[in-house]
Amino acid sequence: MYQVPDQHGKLAVVTGANSGTGKEAAKRLAGAGAHVVLAVRTPSKGEQAREEILAAHPGALVDVGRLDLADLSSVRAFADGLVSAGRPLDLLVNNAGVMNVPRRTETTDGFELQLGSNFLGPFALTVRLLPLLLAAPAPRVATMSSGTANRARIDFDDLQSARRYSPTRAYAQSKLADMLMMTHLADLAAAHGRPLLSAGAHPGYTRTNLMTSGPTLNGGRPGLVESLLYKIVPSQGAEQGAEPLLYAATSPDATPGGYYGPRWAMVGPTRATPLPRSARDKDVAARLWREAEELVGVSAATAL
Repeated sequence: MYQVPDQHGKLAVVTGANSGTGKEAAKRLAGAGAHVVLAVRTPSKGEQAREEILAAHPGALVDVGRLDLADLSSVRAFADGLVSAGRPLDLLVNNAGVMNVPRRTETTDGFELQLGSNFLGPFALTVRLLPLLLAAPAPRVATMSSGTANRARIDFDDLQSARRYSPTRAYAQSKLADMLMMTHLADLAAAHGRPLLSAGAHPGYTRTNLMTSGPTLNGGRPGLVESLLYKIVPSQGAEQGAEPLLYAATSPDATPGGYYGPRWAMVGPTRATPLPRSARDKDVAARLWREAEELVGVSAATAL
């Protein structure tokens, strides 16, 4: 099992921290001494997670903050609260997401739900929190992607899947967008001489409610093939599935733009994983970053 290095004195924000890999990451960060903010859509669920973490680690510093990544006003309010408090942010863990929504659904701001929740919301949060991150001595942003991104591409002509919607294609595109955000943030930090380390991870096939919550939205049901795959594909629990993300977030051996996942793709201990060619295209990454800034109304220029 990966041992999280000492995190005493550090402030960490973990999105989607009430369940699955997010809760496991928050638990182990808190156990290593970090002051952890559980950024969750439903505060009552966040409080339950907080109690579980405190039961495992009495005396840990754990707070709950409301954050709905599918609502830019919620992202702004959450970020503004942290900025007003003024404490430097050592670690942002972009973990929350939604998967394989059966019918095209839109966020509060009119974005396709998977792109909005998985990429545009985390993008807006990351950029809004850059001033606090850059005020820390050795800040990190760790972003969760997915192995499904390996077969995706960014469709700039139909970014919101308005003309043609496929649950799996929209999900894969959103997670490729996360990879591109991660790599471009690493490039921006290097270009401006900033010490921020941006790295990414994927959890392999980890058993969490992500597998069921998205496909059942709006009365949907997982397809027969999908249901069968869930039963026969090798899988692992959240404790193991969170380790690539924790490695990206805390390992002294993690590198800017590094990408980490299970050794055997679906399961296993953490190892460095090659980025797919689509995630190494710097022109696409820069274009996507510019489009995201326009869509969500934020800019990294002033912070950097």
